[in-house]
Amino acid sequence: MNISGIIGLIIAFGLIVYGIMSGGELGNFLDMPSVYIVFGGTIGAVIFNYPASVLKTIPKMLKIAFMPKKYDPEKYIMEMVDHCKTARMKGILALEESANACTDPFMKSALMLIVDANDSEKVKSMLDDSIDFICERHESNIAVWNRAAGIAPAMGMIGTLIGLVNMLATLDPTDPNSASNLGGSMATALITTFYGCILAHVIFTPIGNLCKYNHNKEILCLQIIEEGTLAIVAGANPRYVEEKLRMMLPATYKSSKKPAASSAE
Repeated sequence: MNISGIIGLIIAFGLIVYGIMSGGELGNFLDMPSVYIVFGGTIGAVIFNYPASVLKTIPKMLKIAFMPKKYDPEKYIMEMVDHCKTARMKGILALEESANACTDPFMKSALMLIVDANDSEKVKSMLDDSIDFICERHESNIAVWNRAAGIAPAMGMIGTLIGLVNMLATLDPTDPNSASNLGGSMATALITTFYGCILAHVIFTPIGNLCKYNHNKEILCLQIIEEGTLAIVAGANPRYVEEKLRMMLPATYKSSKKPAASSAE
């Protein structure tokens, strides 16, 4: 579970509520017409922007944001080095057994491409295309949250305009009692903007960023698999393969991980 993300969300809402209650009442910020305008308008606009095939991924994206799958580049590196050792010692065909034992479908497909005697250019082209397709799918799903983050403040502005129009429409300078109707309209005008900003910057944008971060980690692991596969096709030394793949890791990984001893030649 993404503990830091949940803690951040609790801190954000907790301090906002504390700030509201320290200077007023929480009830002053609960306005159902504003909820209908901002929440309903945002949901409706998002549904109108995307087909059902994209919208049905929203629950999955929420799970990725708060309960992301762990991608350990170090683990992928060691697995590719082991496969390289197998190919060097037992031959390329021995990788078929290793591929069948793989739990990662991308790694299994990459190894089977080698077993099927495809040359390095074909292997690289097919793996590049596969990674590109994955990126396109992920980016289209992440775009839902970015689009929602842009729609929510706009709905808040629409609510503000609605509140101002209603306020001006009921304002009658000749009627001293007309001022009593201004409070509700003005509250709708201001609170809708508040709701829109909360949705955009506390909910939608962080979820999109969390999904993007998880996407980047997954793509890094896929690129490690691709580079390792191409090195196996080229008959590279396992020690060289390990060092080459480690160079793809961020500096934090490089400083905290020690290369494993590779004795196979």
